[in-house]
Amino acid sequence: MLRRGGKGEAADGFYQIRSDCTHKVPETKFKIKIGKTLSVRKWHAAFTREGCLDIASVLNRIQKGGVHPTIRGEVWEFLLGCFDPGSTFDEREQIRQKRSLNIVTDDLCRIQYALWKEECKDMDSHVGSSKIITAPIITEDGMPIKDPLVLLEATSDQRTTQGSSSSSGNDNEVDKSVNCVVDKQIIEWKLLLHQIGLDVLRTDRSMVFYENKENLTKLWDILAVYAWIDKEIGYCQGMSDLCSPMIVLLNDEADAFWCFERCTQQSVGVENQLQHLASIIQVLDPKLHDHLETLGGGDYLFAFRMFMVLFRRELSFGDSLYLWEMMWALEYDPDIFSAYEHIGAATGVTPGYKPKVKSMRQFGKYERDNMKNGASDNDGPVPISVFLVASVLKENSAKLLQEARGIDDVIRILNDVNGNLDAKKACAVALKLHRKYLKKLYIIRQGKHILISSAGADT
Repeated sequence: MLRRGGKGEAADGFYQIRSDCTHKVPETKFKIKIGKTLSVRKWHAAFTREGCLDIASVLNRIQKGGVHPTIRGEVWEFLLGCFDPGSTFDEREQIRQKRSLNIVTDDLCRIQYALWKEECKDMDSHVGSSKIITAPIITEDGMPIKDPLVLLEATSDQRTTQGSSSSSGNDNEVDKSVNCVVDKQIIEWKLLLHQIGLDVLRTDRSMVFYENKENLTKLWDILAVYAWIDKEIGYCQGMSDLCSPMIVLLNDEADAFWCFERCTQQSVGVENQLQHLASIIQVLDPKLHDHLETLGGGDYLFAFRMFMVLFRRELSFGDSLYLWEMMWALEYDPDIFSAYEHIGAATGVTPGYKPKVKSMRQFGKYERDNMKNGASDNDGPVPISVFLVASVLKENSAKLLQEARGIDDVIRILNDVNGNLDAKKACAVALKLHRKYLKKLYIIRQGKHILISSAGADT
């Protein structure tokens, strides 16, 4: 029996690992604790009779002890802005149906998942066919490739022999009986499909969940559809790591797609995040920053993977979910749903749109600090993920300064973090660094203001 203030219940049982992989997977540090973790009872109690959610009480619980695994999917839909906390049960069901069914709304940029998937199926019949493409199906000039390997169904056996399903360009026979594809966007999309397939077969391969072929194909379908509808991003290696938890937590494919879509909106822009990271380390640890620059790492590209997959490689599956929900709760903005609903693909924010004024309690702790200090630039506040990476660098600062004699050493030292990162501690350190950074930034700005004022007085 769990007791308040006790060590807590292990959460490993909720995400089963294959017996032949247990020795390769980091132990999950996250524990379910009474009085801290958002429980099923507390979650249900946070809703009014009509279905409106007391988001402030939910954020408080998550920031203390994460979310119980059995309700993670439901909670994440709010944290990621899929639903407005002020919506009712009926309103959310209407939104869910729109996203699941073949319905077109008045907002052209919100074409629903089923319609997008049908569009992709018309372009390539493998989508929605319970099969995964693992070898090229088209040449760069649009000629379809005749290769039976691309028709292999995704079985659990294939996950262990996936190398044989990829063929070289010399082995690909052009199918002259099929018309050449002339649309460049379709060609580019089709060229991505086999890479998505190969990544899907590598993703979370230690989990029992993915021994089920249907779960693998669901992951491939979502990524294939996303690659088509978001042509600016398309598909980047590592996206399967971001999408996988959504498949695990949400039974409905459309629900999983929308959570993934929102998650990608928060994790893209890696180049900007690397620039922010460089600026933050330069302020908080100038000695380390200078050392990294001397080694040729001033662009901080060695941290690219951490941003791209949000620490999936540094943590166990369960701990990475815990870290994500902590991050999203800390930087939560109650207007996130309204902002997404009013952003158009071509026109940007809807003209005249103004978010409703919300209580400060409805914002996450990190977001409240930003609001109090006016900490934002032209691109908005710096994501908390930047300070999480900064916390990893700070924790390893002494080792980096003493042992790193090249970028390979930097990567090696950071790779040692894999499996050893403590999600809760990392978030706590990130918040401290954030406040310290804001204070130092304020002092620097005040100093510049005084210099400018003095110069003006002299003239």
